[in-house]
Amino acid sequence: MTDVRNNEAEQRYELEVDGRIAIAAYRMEEGAFAFVHTAVPDELEGQGVGSRLVAGALDDVRARGLTIRSRCSFVAAYVERHPETRDLLAR
Repeated sequence: MTDVRNNEAEQRYELEVDGRIAIAAYRMEEGAFAFVHTAVPDELEGQGVGSRLVAGALDDVRARGLTIRSRCSFVAAYVERHPETRDLLAR
C-alpha cells in the first residue's frame, strides 16, 4: 500500500496508486484542517482509494494534535461512517 503524504506546498494530501494521484485538498482555518475537496482519478474509483486517502490524512491530523472541519462531502461521509474519527471534528 502506498503511503498518504501531506503536500503542504499544494495544501493537499496525496495518495499515488498505479501512477495516478488522488487528492484531499484543504486549507487551514483557525488551526484546523478544513478539507474542501477530494478527487480520485476515474481509473481508481471503486477501489477504496478515497477511503485510504482520507484515513491516512486523518491519521496525520491526529498525530499533529489538530482537528478538522469538513467542507467536503466525501470527508464528511467518511467521518459519519467511522465514528472513531469524530473526535477530530473542530468544535
